Amino acid sequence: MAAERSRKRKRNQEESIARIKKGKEAKKKAARKKKRGPDDDEDDDDYDDMMDMYRKAKPLPGQLENCELCEKRFTVTPYSKAGPDGGLLCTPCGKSQTKDAKAAEKALKPVVPRKARRKLESNRLDGITTRGAKPLQQLCIEKLANHSEDIDDFGEMPEAIMNRLSEIFSKKRAMNSTTMKLFLRPDMDTVAIHEAAYLETEDFNQIIAVVPEIKKLSLRNCCQFKDGNMEYLIEKAQQLNEIQLLGANLVSNDNWINLFSARGKNLKALKLEWLDAAFNDEAVQALIEFCPNLSRLKLERCKQLGVDSIRAIARAENLEHLTLRLCKEIPRNDLVELILAVGANLQTLCLENFMDSKEEPDDDVLIAIRDTCTHLSKFRFTENHECTDAGFVNLFTNWPNYPLRYIDVNSTRDMDNANPEGPEDFPVGLADVGFRAMMAHSGSRLEYLDIASCRHIAHETFTEVFDGEKQYPQLREINLSFCPVVDTQVVAGIFRSCPQIKKVVTFGCFGVSDVVVPKGIVLIGAPKAQDAIEQFGDTIFDFQTDMMRRENGIVVPTMA
Repeated sequence: MAAERSRKRKRNQEESIARIKKGKEAKKKAARKKKRGPDDDEDDDDYDDMMDMYRKAKPLPGQLENCELCEKRFTVTPYSKAGPDGGLLCTPCGKSQTKDAKAAEKALKPVVPRKARRKLESNRLDGITTRGAKPLQQLCIEKLANHSEDIDDFGEMPEAIMNRLSEIFSKKRAMNSTTMKLFLRPDMDTVAIHEAAYLETEDFNQIIAVVPEIKKLSLRNCCQFKDGNMEYLIEKAQQLNEIQLLGANLVSNDNWINLFSARGKNLKALKLEWLDAAFNDEAVQALIEFCPNLSRLKLERCKQLGVDSIRAIARAENLEHLTLRLCKEIPRNDLVELILAVGANLQTLCLENFMDSKEEPDDDVLIAIRDTCTHLSKFRFTENHECTDAGFVNLFTNWPNYPLRYIDVNSTRDMDNANPEGPEDFPVGLADVGFRAMMAHSGSRLEYLDIASCRHIAHETFTEVFDGEKQYPQLREINLSFCPVVDTQVVAGIFRSCPQIKKVVTFGCFGVSDVVVPKGIVLIGAPKAQDAIEQFGDTIFDFQTDMMRRENGIVVPTMA
């Protein structure tokens, strides 16, 4: 039985080999026929098969052979290249032939100019959407950044250019203990280092030593800023009145309190972000107690802060700019009390991610803002699912505040995944009526608008607000990302209603396609773009002519 199975398996193998050989012969004949052409005689196939019998077999690996090009003797390997006449080539000639073939193939391909996608994405994330030739000043700044190790001194440069150089050095990770010295001069009063991750502890003391009259200090990602640096700053920086530190997690809570008690009378602005282990409620209470002239306060992602910090900030009498983003849940009543206490003098109010999961949706916070804040120019109220559309309507209807210049209300929507459309009776977050009231109140002076993820605004509302007849003369940038109803018609309406628009962001808006972008405008995030995320406008579009054609019933397919 076993012998029969063995014979059967051997017979199947032989049949498979025969089929493979037959297939290879058919492919060879088809190739010769294609090469021969339709006018040649088919009997040549028999002649070619006969001549194959007399051709010399190729040498096997390990044998010696003469190179077809240089005629040198070499040892054949499995990787030996074939020559143009069927012979073999030595290793140098084989490499040269491969190189020449690649060069010829590259020369035949059409040259397609491509942008460095990584660079474009990096610039886009930095908010840079320029197109065309760079200004001479920008080219000089980038050249300096590329040769940072060869520079001894910047000389007398304006503060704006020094700050721009610091940004580029930080972005290129070129800010270290050596290059940092280029940005320090004894006559300066402002030091801004946007990426201090490569600086050592001694470098921070050197900043204060070289710039003794410093008034404004900004250090981002200063992970090596320690207690010793804070003590040196308290002792030497007598005129310091503005401090911005990001990631200074090695400073103890006691040294924060010492800073406020020693330099509190001069301190006017404090910006702290990403503090984990220290800077708790006691430090905030000391800040409010010892800093009576504090006018600008920004506390974001400081994990130790809670309700006591909110109650302490409510006692600040001279606050004009307030930005808060805490990690702990804050009861709504405490937040309302804060706004009622400090809102009358505020020019900037930014409240991010303030939600209490234990309470039902309510508009107490927006009511407090409407009743108290009458001097705002910038308003940010994001990631909230407690306030309703009726609350936004009440806020922007007959609000005695001047029209806002900056509005960011992204992600104000219902968070129930089981019901993504939200409740029908009372929409949660910014919806149709609230959006209309917002644009009616601030549309005349609005410059920046962010309503990303406000998914409860209907398509009819967008087309009504941006219909080409209503004009928003100052609006330069708008973010509509992840508003699913936004389509080509809405974007075209924005182009007609906003004569100064420069940037439109539409990530996640899958109805946007085939938009002709007017000259001077950049459309970012259109999902139907084949290669580039950014679509720059090249065509000059006459908005008045377009509106006249639409009034006469003439449809312009390129814009809507």
